[in-house]
Amino acid sequence: MTDIRSPLVRAGVLEPGGRWRNWGRSESSHPRVIARAHDVEEVVETVAFARDEGLTVKPIGAGHSFTAIGATDGVQLDISAIDGVLSVDGNLVTLGAGTNLYQLPALLEPHGLALTNMGDIDRQTIAGATSTGTHGTGAAFGGLATQLRGVTLVTADGEVLKVSADENSELLPAAVLGLGALGVLVDVTVECVPAFVLSAVEKPEPIETVLEEWADRIAAHDHFEFYVWPHTDTVLTKTNTRLPIDAERNPLGAFQRWFDDDFMANGVYRATLNLGRAIPPVIPPLNRLSVKLTGDRRFADVSPKVFTTHRTVRFREMEYALPVEHIPEAIRRIRALIDEKGWRISFPIEVRASAPDDLWMSTATGRATGYIAVHRYFREDPIEYFSAIEAIFREYDGRPHWGKMHTRSAENLVTTYPRFGDFVALRDRLDPERLFTNPYLDRVLGA
Repeated sequence: MTDIRSPLVRAGVLEPGGRWRNWGRSESSHPRVIARAHDVEEVVETVAFARDEGLTVKPIGAGHSFTAIGATDGVQLDISAIDGVLSVDGNLVTLGAGTNLYQLPALLEPHGLALTNMGDIDRQTIAGATSTGTHGTGAAFGGLATQLRGVTLVTADGEVLKVSADENSELLPAAVLGLGALGVLVDVTVECVPAFVLSAVEKPEPIETVLEEWADRIAAHDHFEFYVWPHTDTVLTKTNTRLPIDAERNPLGAFQRWFDDDFMANGVYRATLNLGRAIPPVIPPLNRLSVKLTGDRRFADVSPKVFTTHRTVRFREMEYALPVEHIPEAIRRIRALIDEKGWRISFPIEVRASAPDDLWMSTATGRATGYIAVHRYFREDPIEYFSAIEAIFREYDGRPHWGKMHTRSAENLVTTYPRFGDFVALRDRLDPERLFTNPYLDRVLGA
């Protein structure tokens, strides 16, 4: 631990480290020091401290990545106090990097604004979500990082580096989705849109119908996704249509939302997962029951209340981005593999779509993309299931989500990212001594 006379200690920024675990309980680490920065100056001072002490430094968000992308045995930098709206210029909103996504509806409502698109979990910080490539669904909409128009980084030498269309613009496609490898994000500027309503239709449908109509569905609807329940021939589809903010709303009532999203999707579902873990043969009938008890509802509400759901059941996840046209075939192969291996899989498989983009390390860079996410209950070992499915994904030139479990390394990722070499070169330039590295980044980017 640093000298007790250090100004950072006196200011309450530094404290002894301890065990850290991520939300999914798939990763843990023991940082030597925890730094709780309250402003950019304290981030700069923390980076200088780590550099002087010969330690690495990693900012940590909400811990919702299933990989060890935020783990460190050096200085763990908590920037949760650097949050909230810093400025608003029309539809450009600058946010502190520690702002959690769930804070945004209340922060943006007074300005009549909303995020263009969101994923289904809102616990992450805006910096963590964009840095790992978090995305929602919608063939015409990119991931969260595509909504950024500027960022501010504290680099390894302590520079406060602003990146936007007006400053250091050549760095923007790398910096908005930087994996935490280029520096510490302290703020981000998001291009928002006028607040809007989403009309939601959720219903069970035959899987073959949905697979055959995949291309048409994602083209015809603003936001389309579906969940495949193993051991059944049924999927739960979710179709969301964008409407103006003054459109008629039909929100879920407080009791129905609690019953569907808390009692059934979390409480009852957790009980069935524990039952299935204890008695695997009951999983197929439980899945068939789950299909009957979930979904099949229509409602309309402001966009964040439709995009996101509240999840308390812990799980582990692997997600891959595939060329969008390969999604139906890949799903059929996964289902066949589950049957062939005799696995009992209690978690549904999530399928989404995304627009192509030009961000260097985005899983959707250069191609229209479909996403397939597989899950296991956090008390179950996912390795055999995930490894076998990952082999299928790799046959389609799949790209792993940076915040989800996978086994890929720089040696085989370099061929699937056109700007991989450019990103590594930028990392060499901004962090030549690898102040911001950890074993995960060494694996996926090279040491």
